[in-house]
This record gives sequence, C-alpha cells and structure tokens, in this order.
Amino acid sequence: MKKWKYLSMTALLGSTLLIGACGGETSGEGTNSGNGMEQTENGEAQLTGSVSGDGSSTVAPITEALVEEYKAVQPNVQVSVGVSGTGGGFEKFIAGETDFSNASREMKEEEARALEEAGIEFTKFEIAYDGITVVVNAENDWAKNLTIEQLKEIWIEDGKAKKWSDIDPSWPDEEIVYYAPGTDSGTFDYFDEVVLEGEDLVRSAQLSEDDNVIVQGVASDPYAIGFFGYAYYLENKDRLKAVKVNGVEPTREAIEKGEYTPLSRPLFVFVNNAKIKDSEAFYDFMKFLLENAGDMAEAVGYIRLPEEKYEEGLKKLDAIK
Repeated sequence: MKKWKYLSMTALLGSTLLIGACGGETSGEGTNSGNGMEQTENGEAQLTGSVSGDGSSTVAPITEALVEEYKAVQPNVQVSVGVSGTGGGFEKFIAGETDFSNASREMKEEEARALEEAGIEFTKFEIAYDGITVVVNAENDWAKNLTIEQLKEIWIEDGKAKKWSDIDPSWPDEEIVYYAPGTDSGTFDYFDEVVLEGEDLVRSAQLSEDDNVIVQGVASDPYAIGFFGYAYYLENKDRLKAVKVNGVEPTREAIEKGEYTPLSRPLFVFVNNAKIKDSEAFYDFMKFLLENAGDMAEAVGYIRLPEEKYEEGLKKLDAIK
C-alpha cells in the first residue's frame, strides 16, 4: 500500500487535533490487558494500549493518516491498520482478531449473521463519502464519457474478447485491458451491485486488493480501463484520466450533492462494542477518529460528511461506552 504524506494534513489541523484528542483522555483503568494508564517521568498519566483494524483499501488512506496523527498525541497507544479488502477485513472482525473494520460497502446479511453467531455486537459509523472513479490511460482520447449501459457492455463477461470498437465503432480496434479491485474489496462488491447487477466480471480482468496495482496497470497501457476510490484518482490524476459517467464528472461537489450516480457511496468503520467498553485506548482512538475524520477525509481526497453526522457518531460511541 502506498504511504501517504501527512505534512499538509498536520498544517491543516494544527492544534485542533491536540485539543480533540485531549478531550478523549481518561484517568480510569482499561479492563483489557495492556490498555489503561501509566505514569510518565514527570508524574502525568499517559494512556497505553493497542488497537487493531483491517479492511477496505479505499478507507485505509483516512484511517492510516489518522493513525499517524494520533501517534503525536498518544504515543504509547499502538494502532495498526491492515488492508485485506472489505470482505477480508470482515472475516478477521468476525473471528475477533480486530477491534475495528474499515468498509467501503454495507455489511452483508451473512456477515451480520456470522457476527451474531460469534456473539459479537457491533456499531457502524459513517466517516466520509466516496465516488468510485472509472479511469483510463492518459493517452486515451476516446472514452471520455460512458453510460452505465456502456460500462456493463465493457465489464460483463460475454464469452469473447472485447475491443474498444465493439463499444463504439469510431474507437480503436484494440482489445480492452482490464484492471479491477479484488473480490474481497467493497469497491468490487459495490460495482458488482450497481453496474454488473450480479453478472460475472470479465474473466480477463487483472484483480488486486491493492489499488496502487490498478493505478500502475492502467497508467502503463493505453488500452486499459480500471476503477477504484476517488482519492486514488486524485493522487494519480497526472497519470490517469477520469471518465465521466452518464455525463457527470467525478468531483467533490458532484459526489457530495449525489449527482455522481450511481457510483457515489458512504465509507464506514465498524467497531466491536465489547472492545470499546473494555479498552480506554480503543475508545480514545475512535473518539479521535470521529472528531477528525472530516478534515482527514478532505486532506486525502474524499468528501467530508455534514458535521451533524460526526456529532451523531460521537453520541453513538459514548452510548456504547
């Protein structure tokens, strides 16, 4: 996974992060082993513990960047974030291996059922908006605007190799090269739901849970096409072109207003309620995340929620505690 640069974010948030995080400190002992308070050399109480998460590569830029900022405020709390895709993250969450799970789609019924069977109560938090962005190579000067029907024609398996000229006779008589998120990805699931409508994705597509692999693939082939979260396009817009969908360009404004349909979606973090109750460190990190997710979402290329949604999230978090 690409390492993001945080210098601009630090300048953006400044002392706001310090104030927000200090509000989450507590003098009580956490009931989880290794989660609580310890005395520093100058006699001040310092929060300690560990927090683990996994899941969506789309959500990861937000949570990874927040982890970096959180280190400056709570250096004795170790927070780790894996990237195995939304589905892979839920598998670890269901197994009780993680405290939180990043997701770029809603939880499936079978996943919720598995959590219930495992005796795990959870809470869902929205943290940002995203727009799945369809991208082509920088040299592609023909596929500037695609309808949902054309996307279906391009991406649904029909038993034959497809050329760009099959979509529009005026386009190159060259085979389409496909790059897409892996099947454990929430982005794949969302695209499957709103574009493929349950039909099989083209078998020749090269799949990866790492969106940077898709970036590299599309950037290196003039006849390639791919899709992933909006932030990855912004980070690589000098190498790729974003395709309009139904005449609408993916922009912050279009995604926020719901005009970029049907590829706009919310992004989530799911938490294990029992681990919030047992761990002061986990509670403090989640409070920090919800207080600063909007600023960080904007900093890494996503779209913040209305402020009242973050306030609702903080109330939900306190209700768990």
